[in-house]
Amino acid sequence: MRRMAITDAFFLMNETRQTPMHVGGINLFTLPEGTDEQEFLQHLGEVLRYDGELRRPLGERLKLGPLGVAGPIHWERDDQLDMEYHVRHSALPKPGRYRELFALVSRLHSTLLDRNRPMWEMHLIEGLQKRQFATYMKAHHCAIDGVGAMHLTNSMLSSSPRTRIRQSPFSIEAYEAYRKRLGRTRARPRPTPDTRDLRVVADAIKEQLGTSVNVASALGRYAGVWFGRGGDLAVPWRNVPHTHFNTAVSGSRRFVAQSWPFARVRAVGKAFDGTLNDAVLAVCAGALRRHLIAEGDLPAHSLKAMAPISLRAEGDLDSANAVGFLTADLATNIADPDKRFAAIRHSMQAGKQQLAGMTPREIELYTVVTQGPMLLSTVLGLASRFPAFSTVVSNVPGPRETMYWNGARLDGIYPASIPFHGFALNITLVSYGGNLDFGIAACRRSVPRVQRLIDYMEEALVELEVTAGLRKAPRKTGAARRGRTRTATRVRP
Repeated sequence: MRRMAITDAFFLMNETRQTPMHVGGINLFTLPEGTDEQEFLQHLGEVLRYDGELRRPLGERLKLGPLGVAGPIHWERDDQLDMEYHVRHSALPKPGRYRELFALVSRLHSTLLDRNRPMWEMHLIEGLQKRQFATYMKAHHCAIDGVGAMHLTNSMLSSSPRTRIRQSPFSIEAYEAYRKRLGRTRARPRPTPDTRDLRVVADAIKEQLGTSVNVASALGRYAGVWFGRGGDLAVPWRNVPHTHFNTAVSGSRRFVAQSWPFARVRAVGKAFDGTLNDAVLAVCAGALRRHLIAEGDLPAHSLKAMAPISLRAEGDLDSANAVGFLTADLATNIADPDKRFAAIRHSMQAGKQQLAGMTPREIELYTVVTQGPMLLSTVLGLASRFPAFSTVVSNVPGPRETMYWNGARLDGIYPASIPFHGFALNITLVSYGGNLDFGIAACRRSVPRVQRLIDYMEEALVELEVTAGLRKAPRKTGAARRGRTRTATRVRP
């Protein structure tokens, strides 16, 4: 057995029927030329249902003590692992459009994982048009984060369509082969508070704060924001408006996805003297502003976004969660796209300067201190009344070249993350090849017409391109002049 870190256990403590705390996503593939779909997918299913020892934590289940999730939590090996349960084969109803795929994933993403089994599922989905198929996988956030999920995905892929990987991506053999492929030796476990109770965490924080000048200085600047001395630095709770994104959520989810060219978004960032991430936030900000206007819910204060950053050390493939957070001002109260982008850029620069000079361990400590109240408010059911953020916008790096799974071309990676009380909308993207693949997960009840965000994001990107002089202003159609927006559920073919 091994003990679960308290930072990972928070995801279990926050889970209810209304707030499933798993991360997931769709991988979209095109079948190799000349292959029979049924035979190919049957073979993949057999590979995935590997009956040997699995890599951690996929072959482990929870072991709780008398206090449940409030006490010490351990991982223990599951000696009765049922791979037929964890790996499932589904077929879409004809005509097998992306609309049907997203509807299926929306339902799958709404259900809780079984805590009596290893907390993950893989769904192999056939029946898509254009000789495509998909996988949907979800795993509990206490076991894996976005970067860890990407490592798992990469372990089953190759840059050559001729390569055949015989091992299951869930096996120890595949794990070791992937580590060897990366040229990495086994990383030492990341030092996280592996605790028996919260007093140990408190003692560790007290000790570190007393010896870390960087953390103490950052916390001083953080506190200064509340007294008007923070400049462009955005922090949780301060001036965070209440919208329909910040309500209690139901257990039902809605998922939509879309891809945009990497070069197109990067060009916008350069044109405004910003970064790719600045441009991503500006596109999301423009889309959210349009959505709130359409719903009659645009607040006077700007939305604030939680922007996770990876703290995973080089060679670390084993940590469940290794993330810190920046707070980004989305400037949704600013109509002018040029001024809005500038405000977003200044906010991100201030956030980066806040963490500059810190080690990953110090950033982790700073995150625990500043974000701990948010986690506590969620546990106490107060997040929807006192929102720390408006939404989450997360960018996960993926492969830079076209990848294949036993000859099947990977066409897109679309993440599906976690809405929860107070944060009914989550936008996560993966950079893959020449594209940015966006996945939007939302509470079906709290966020109406979430599919329109796809069109709003395109409109926001075009607006930025026109403002920067990268393209001419498009001609308005009659529908656009009347303020109607066409819904879409398309992804890159």
